[in-house]
Amino acid sequence: MTNKLSGAQILIECLKAENVTDIFGYPGGAVLEIYDAIYNSDINHYLVRHEQAAAHAADGYARSTGKVGVCIVTSGPGATNVVTGIATANIDSIPMIIISGQVGTTSIGKDAFQEADLTGITMPISKHNYLVKDIKILAKVIKEAFHIARSGRPGPVLIDLPKDVAMEKTEYKPITTIDIPTYKPTIKGNAKQVKAVISFIERSKRPVLFVGGGVVIADAHKELMSFVEKTSLPVIPTLMSLGVFPFDHPLCLRFSGMHGLAHANMAIFEADLIIAIGMRFDDRITGKITEFAKNAQVVHIDIDPAEIGKSIPVDLPVVGDAKAVLKDLNSLLKKNLPKKEQWLSRIQELKAKYPLAYEKNTKAIKPQAVVETIAELADEQAIIATDVGEHQMWAAQYLHHRRPRKFLSSGGMGTMGYGVPAAVGAQVANPDKQVITISGDGSFQMNLQELSTISFCKLPIKIIIFNNRFLGMVRQWQDLFYEKRYSEVDLEGKQPDFVKLADAYGILGLRIDNVDDLKPILKQGLDHAGPVLIDVRIEREENVYPMVPAGRVLNQMKYTDKDAE
Repeated sequence: MTNKLSGAQILIECLKAENVTDIFGYPGGAVLEIYDAIYNSDINHYLVRHEQAAAHAADGYARSTGKVGVCIVTSGPGATNVVTGIATANIDSIPMIIISGQVGTTSIGKDAFQEADLTGITMPISKHNYLVKDIKILAKVIKEAFHIARSGRPGPVLIDLPKDVAMEKTEYKPITTIDIPTYKPTIKGNAKQVKAVISFIERSKRPVLFVGGGVVIADAHKELMSFVEKTSLPVIPTLMSLGVFPFDHPLCLRFSGMHGLAHANMAIFEADLIIAIGMRFDDRITGKITEFAKNAQVVHIDIDPAEIGKSIPVDLPVVGDAKAVLKDLNSLLKKNLPKKEQWLSRIQELKAKYPLAYEKNTKAIKPQAVVETIAELADEQAIIATDVGEHQMWAAQYLHHRRPRKFLSSGGMGTMGYGVPAAVGAQVANPDKQVITISGDGSFQMNLQELSTISFCKLPIKIIIFNNRFLGMVRQWQDLFYEKRYSEVDLEGKQPDFVKLADAYGILGLRIDNVDDLKPILKQGLDHAGPVLIDVRIEREENVYPMVPAGRVLNQMKYTDKDAE
């Protein structure tokens, strides 16, 4: 007798073959067969309370581990609700599999109940997608999907599975090999071009090393450290790579861009060579593109050839995996290169001239002080997920960032509501680590229903809300560029009591509205064994500085409110 399994059962077997142990999802009519198969499986399913959260949880799971995150949603609105999470993962190159239910194959294209063309919708915002109409290719599709999601430049891959295909039965044969002729990512960089990188460094007088999320994805932090030790290059991580090179290293300039540190921006402006590894020169980093690093030659190392030269002209392209290219560079460097003493001295001058600072000793709670206190009290191995807004930038600026995969944040998409569900995924993936969400009162309310997931699953996540009763970053722009016409950003009296909300979900809620209570109450919350929500009433109209206004050059920064006038 042949071993016949349903499409749903084949899906579960394929997930197990990919070592998937945890998935995030929300059931519905089109995925009932799949959920029935999950019921008798040994895969852990985590019920989110909104499909967007399923994608963000899978995303946080992937960012914190390097593994492929998996989520499952039903057809129609369930599928469209996951779109924001797919776009968020796609632009930040996060390996993820999204399994969406679909109406039966005979109903596709007929406006059936809860039908949505998810493959059409997600084509521009996913690495790849599949609509599986034949059960006989299902196992092959799943194998391909995982390979595509995790290899090359990672990204989200959608598998749209019609209900009748999930119900149909066929003989299951595990797929153990894979070959996609049209998909062959380049891993090893061209030998001549790799060798030329060293020549560029030797000829330069003011080089900087620009390090992006691709170095984190490639798990190349050790190779990066070795390369820096051999070359003594100043290092500028991007938002997506915070922690890949420790902030307290003397050669680290922290990060650059719109809200990056002033000395990092000035170093880019003065550099004569930029070596970019695994980053894409997005507009928040470059400022005015035509004026970006005008005096510098650019070496761009990236596994995605489409990124090289897309935004910034490149003098030396190297297509390859960050880890592989750094290994080759380190092997070519038989001895350390001479230090650029004059340039390193200038870097120290810039650090001294442009320190990261804020007004202290005030009665109001400064958000920067909250981040500094979190950094002081949190476990050294803590994973911190942020939402998007001012609090995100303060966290990027003032946390210590010593290890990779410890700072999870939506970069390219800037997705409000990312932080709490991403923390859910990170906590599931790292049950023995402290997981903290830094959120704003606006962002938090985008996915606050996930307090139910946290409570029900007994996840000891600590949520710290920077509550200024504003949509803070939008307010900052209205403050600086729209003559303080605060249009629809003032939330005073328009939001719930977050402490009572936490209590309603069975979560410990704490509030801090006094400077003297900041450290003791944060410590109480971080030391608590279960989940905690801490509502911190920060100064209402504190702005994030430094700031490079949109369309300006990196050296045209604003440092204070007075400077912004």
